[in-house]
Amino acid sequence: MAAANDSGKQAAQLIHNLQDINFVKIALIVAGTAVAIFVIRRVLPFLAERGPNQLRLFLLGAVPILRLALLVIAILWVIPIVFNVTFQNFLVITGAASVAIGFAFKDYVSSLIAGIVAIFERPYRPGDWVRLGGDYGEVVSVGLRAVRINTPDDNIVTAPHDKLWTSNISNANDGSRTLMCVADFYVAPDHDAQRVRAALHDVALTSAYLEYDKPIVVVLSETPWGTHYKLRAYPFDMRDQFVFISDLTVRGKAAITDLGARSVSVPAGVAAPANA
Repeated sequence: MAAANDSGKQAAQLIHNLQDINFVKIALIVAGTAVAIFVIRRVLPFLAERGPNQLRLFLLGAVPILRLALLVIAILWVIPIVFNVTFQNFLVITGAASVAIGFAFKDYVSSLIAGIVAIFERPYRPGDWVRLGGDYGEVVSVGLRAVRINTPDDNIVTAPHDKLWTSNISNANDGSRTLMCVADFYVAPDHDAQRVRAALHDVALTSAYLEYDKPIVVVLSETPWGTHYKLRAYPFDMRDQFVFISDLTVRGKAAITDLGARSVSVPAGVAAPANA
């Protein structure tokens, strides 16, 4: 009986009496935080789409950081209203919460922790073009649990952050306003490689989408079925990457034909060599 009374007193000391809890204040904090997060998620992307490219990436990257900060502030604000915060009670609360969360939401908590790591280590941020597993696209939002990317086919892919622990993440631009694009060409071996290489370089140099401050590189490698050319260049705006690659491909094929060279195809059932 004495032990039960002690437990009751401890519980009463841990949580304030209901009549002492200001529920109106809690509701205002929750509502204010929700409104602030809503405004941030709408206003910053709106401004980002209408500003310079570098400012766009900065504003989009600030969204998850500000959202996390608002949530932490709201939680720290509500805890003293509900709980009698002492060092002993703090240990009780954190211990109980850790056990419950650990058993019930192990995978979810793993994604949350990875999300916090992602916000600060920034392996990806809104506006980046990344490859997660077999999906490639632009990061549109970085939540606490998952990242959402928009693929070139206009599909939204949601991936939990815990992929950080098990998978490699390829980031094409890593916060920059441009990224490397590669156009591939396969040419029959009987041709003047120096002339073809120079012609492909000129194709990139005369593209309307080219970022002139970045290098143009033409890489050659021999394969059993022909010479593989990789035309590497950077578009002025990374959102033009697919139009840029198409432009390089169309005009590159025409340039190769004008030189009298013959394009070849990779034989059916044979995988094209990986990018070097």
